[in-house]
Amino acid sequence: MTNHQPFAHRGMSVLRVVTTCAVAAVCALAGALPARASAPADPATHAPQSAHRPVLPAPTGRYRVGEVALHLVDQSRPDPWQSGQSHRELMAGVYYPAGRTAGFPAAPYMLPAAAAHFDGVTANTYLGLQLPTGRTDWADTVTHVAQGAPVAPGPDGRLPVVIYSPGLGEPRTWGTSLVTDLASRGYVVVTLDHTYESPEVQFPNGSLATMLPPTDPDSFIRKALAVRVADTRFVLEQLQLLTSGRNPDAEARRLPDGLARRLDLSKVGMFGHSMGGTATAMTMDADPRIAAGLDMDGNLTNFDGSLMPVAQHGLDRPLMLMGKDGTTDTGPGWQAFRDNTRGWTRQLTLRGSEHASFTDAEALLPQLGLSPSVQTADLGTIDPATAIRTNEAYTAAYFDRWLRGRHSHLLDGPSAEYPAMEFVN
Repeated sequence: MTNHQPFAHRGMSVLRVVTTCAVAAVCALAGALPARASAPADPATHAPQSAHRPVLPAPTGRYRVGEVALHLVDQSRPDPWQSGQSHRELMAGVYYPAGRTAGFPAAPYMLPAAAAHFDGVTANTYLGLQLPTGRTDWADTVTHVAQGAPVAPGPDGRLPVVIYSPGLGEPRTWGTSLVTDLASRGYVVVTLDHTYESPEVQFPNGSLATMLPPTDPDSFIRKALAVRVADTRFVLEQLQLLTSGRNPDAEARRLPDGLARRLDLSKVGMFGHSMGGTATAMTMDADPRIAAGLDMDGNLTNFDGSLMPVAQHGLDRPLMLMGKDGTTDTGPGWQAFRDNTRGWTRQLTLRGSEHASFTDAEALLPQLGLSPSVQTADLGTIDPATAIRTNEAYTAAYFDRWLRGRHSHLLDGPSAEYPAMEFVN
């Protein structure tokens, strides 16, 4: 097995398992994890009452934020991971500027069965976060999001739509802080779990689909990326149905008032972390509907070190690359992409950061009483509040420029207001 690690970073141990461990070890991991619960998960499965309830940072935009979950079924496509399953089922979260939020329940960070799996498996086995189990109430983490609240009326008219793709081994909720902040600034943001590749996906009936651990890393990564592209294109089609007045949710659950008429699918962006960033570039390459993309520390080389096609020929639309500090394996693919791209591009480095600094880990882990050495290994040396504020500012400035035509000049060069962000020549 090659030692090349195109996706492996500290803070993402599922990919260390994929790229550095023997096949026997991966198979042992596979034997330890169920593929999918055939019956609803035990509703009593939850963190103990004494567990810590962390809080995400409040969004900084002028809008409050609402969220609705969508259960989407692609009848035209069999599930690529489960033989014999005739259709593909996905869960998505839609975050949006909300109007009245009084009387609407707080949106959960994770559903109970998914939260239990995240605590017992994902956080340490996949993400390598070195967290004590049973001490964090992931289901009740405070999100500052109202479930099902009506969409805010306002002068903005229809709202740009941005898709969020999580990293391998991460649930879609692991980017909630940044997603919520973007929604508070007037965007509709759709987060997506990729069933059987995502670590845990809880469906409306309570059943839980968990990751099918890889055996051969090269074929797994290539397949996972191809499936993500297909999943994302399907979700865009479902959003188109929503704007035409149809409810794409498989259970036909009620949608927030005003949602359908506020989506502007002529202005679609995408961003993601790690393999989600890679999927962003690949989906842009496959689908011209995505006008702008942001890749957060996601590689553009294959497992064997060869360049992905998007790195070989670039893009004709803007893609920004935002990476961790220090030694990284993104270099060859990112440099090739920049050399070959025809569209606008920038490469930025968040000084003092680690791979997980672009996720909710930056906000949540400092609340969990970790030792300084563990926190530094997970998040680097950057001040967490600085990392969060900087990520939010540059993500918003990027999509403001390319989806709204609002040029703040933050992307033109270094800023005294955000000294942690370095521009790479």
